Amino acid sequence: MTAKKKSYSKQFKIDAVKLVTEQGYKISEAARNPDIHPNVLRHWRNQFKTDSDQAFPGKGHMTPEREELHRLQKENGGFEWSMKS
Repeated sequence: MTAKKKSYSKQFKIDAVKLVTEQGYKISEAARNPDIHPNVLRHWRNQFKTDSDQAFPGKGHMTPEREELHRLQKENGGFEWSMKS
């Protein structure tokens, strides 16, 4: 039997991170009540620190930088460099 992966909303993640960053809770304390693994909350905090405006874009959504990279990779997918000597 496989366990279903838990899914959390963007606002839930922001609120959990703010418990640590703004209210002074330790990660282990903030993760205990909603039953989040401390490493998950630590990952969310690091994402939020890196770019709070674009943190947690949602399932299937990418940051603008990742979207551009994906577009360029797709655009250049069939292109191969060849050097003739």
